[in-house]
Amino acid sequence: MAASLQLNVRPFVTQFLHSKLKPKHFQRKYTIRCSASPPAKRYTITLLPGDGIGPEVISVAKTALELAGSFEGIGFGFTEMPVGGAALDLTGVPLPEETLSVCKQSDAVLLAAIGGYKWDKNEKHLKPETGLLQLREGLKVFANLRPASVLPQLVDASTLKKEVAEGVDLMVVRELTGGIYFGKPRGFGTNENGEEIGFNTEVYATYEIDRIARIAFETARKRRGKLCSVDKANVLEASMLWRKRIEAIALEYPDIELSHMYVDNAAMQLVRNPKQFDTIVTNNIFGDILSDEASMITGSIGMLASASLGESGPGLFEPIHGSAPDIAGQDKANPLATVLSAAMLLKYGLGEVKAAQRIETAVLDTLNKGFRTGDIFSDGNKLVGCKQMGEEVLKSLDCKVPAAL
Repeated sequence: MAASLQLNVRPFVTQFLHSKLKPKHFQRKYTIRCSASPPAKRYTITLLPGDGIGPEVISVAKTALELAGSFEGIGFGFTEMPVGGAALDLTGVPLPEETLSVCKQSDAVLLAAIGGYKWDKNEKHLKPETGLLQLREGLKVFANLRPASVLPQLVDASTLKKEVAEGVDLMVVRELTGGIYFGKPRGFGTNENGEEIGFNTEVYATYEIDRIARIAFETARKRRGKLCSVDKANVLEASMLWRKRIEAIALEYPDIELSHMYVDNAAMQLVRNPKQFDTIVTNNIFGDILSDEASMITGSIGMLASASLGESGPGLFEPIHGSAPDIAGQDKANPLATVLSAAMLLKYGLGEVKAAQRIETAVLDTLNKGFRTGDIFSDGNKLVGCKQMGEEVLKSLDCKVPAAL
């Protein structure tokens, strides 16, 4: 299970919300050692708690990282920085220059969640979500990997019939920095009838398609050797080029079984027969939609992690759920997606596979013991909050030794 977990981080610098200090004073650096002997390896991690339930879940993930690392001789230096709504309140912008600078200088970035009702009516450039787009662009992370696996322990939590959901294990590879979210021209105008219009541009260059294609083929090679490219090539010129380039890159990977599917059919097939998919590659907007659909097959968006990678520099790792402001501060959040994002950080960002496997094993063990947060609870299990779920994962992490690789 390519996932990850993380535990306790103190709530994000709320004491500075009304401070007049400059942004650089908000960063908080600290190091926690879990072993008496100095770690053999050391990494710097930027933590972005963000908004809503973000500080709660990232706290769990951080502690899990520390404990798993201590068993493998790995030490971490953590720096918390503001992003999203928290950054807006602190600095007036959703992604302060200081935050981006610290992220670029780290070995990996762990983001919890951004957004909330408080900022919904802000102008676009002052919305928390704009900070996330700027962060992805600034880190040049163009490939988003989103696994969606139905765990045996949670098959009954899926809204699909057991026979449909059982055994689902797929990966969505989403192009992250191109397409309609970034294409130009975009904006507002007036048509020939004098009516106001809004417009966006879906555009892809060859190099953007080629690089995400190679990531997807390499990912499929590490899985079951099947890649489905999703587009709308029967209607959109950008998709026609997408399919042309995917087929060209496929010549470099004769061992991978390539298929194509229109996005509307793919959305239907994910519900009808999700087990037919292994690895899916698609553009920015289609990937945004399909990965969220795939997440619900698993039973809860609160269980799914993601990794965003570039050609160089630190990767960005985050759960795919939102900030859930309606339950923030109530100890109801499911921290497992963030914990599994920490495992992806170890595996894909740092190459520390054994430490990642320790976290993944601990999550499975915790679920095997019947512990559930509200979003994945069913009769016969033990309902717990965010903090206790984190504590149980740590207990399993502390006593479980991963199987040999």
